[in-house]
Amino acid sequence: MKRLAISLTFFLVLALVIGYLVSGPTFMDWSVTAGLFAVAVAGEGFRFWLRRSRAKKRQSTGI
Repeated sequence: MKRLAISLTFFLVLALVIGYLVSGPTFMDWSVTAGLFAVAVAGEGFRFWLRRSRAKKRQSTGI
């Protein structure tokens, strides 16, 4: 869980910086920032789902 929080914080800061650089100093381009962060959240969710599904396959069903 700690890795997820660190990863999402890193991608949030990165999305904010890219949104600022794309828009310039006049105002923040929130659509770019939100889009990039949404891609990061989706990627982390997919990574979590993939790890969980692999762990379920390793469980034995027999006694």
